[in-house]
Amino acid sequence: MIEFPVKGTTAGGYLAPSHSGSGPGVLVLQEWWGLVPQIKNICNRLAAEGFTALAPDLYHGDFAEHTEMDKAGNLMTTLPPDRAARDMSGAIDYLLCLESCTASQVGVVGFCMGGMLALMVSALESTRVAVVAPYYGAPLGEGGPNWNGLTAKVEGHFAEFDDFFPPDAVKKLEVDLRDLGKDATFHVYEGTGHAFANEENALGTYDVSATAMAWERTLNLLGQI
Repeated sequence: MIEFPVKGTTAGGYLAPSHSGSGPGVLVLQEWWGLVPQIKNICNRLAAEGFTALAPDLYHGDFAEHTEMDKAGNLMTTLPPDRAARDMSGAIDYLLCLESCTASQVGVVGFCMGGMLALMVSALESTRVAVVAPYYGAPLGEGGPNWNGLTAKVEGHFAEFDDFFPPDAVKKLEVDLRDLGKDATFHVYEGTGHAFANEENALGTYDVSATAMAWERTLNLLGQI
């Protein structure tokens, strides 16, 4: 766990340095549970692949257990958007200032709530983000950012059966982004449910084969940083 500066204050997060000693930086954004061990393990897996991964603690120390869905929902809905944006931007600052980070841009990977935030921060941070991989989360309908700033290549991973982020709405966003000239591809994995890539299986939807395919695609995308 580390602290990093954010506009005159500090925020915390989990940093996993590249096992090779250097490599591109990746911002990892949490599900609605918070900065839990499963998200830290995503960072560790990315570090083993040669990336330096940082997951900011957007809830500032709070989190929810898998038996506390009401708490998770409350933490998500009461997360101050401005503070989250500042923390994510500060985390990108931190990554890009590391001597071990070899690229002038970062990648972003996010899950559920973090998938939605991954797309939003990529639009806000513009050319500082090279690629973005949202998992079963996206700003849908009228809640999206100004997409003019989005320059990153987008490759998303979504579930066929998902009441939180329905595939029809997800595919509409894909079409809208392409119509704006954005490089966006959204994969919908047949037979899967929301959170299919979370190996802790909190919702009973973990899918081994879909997760493996999505992870391989994500690594290939991050390799383009």
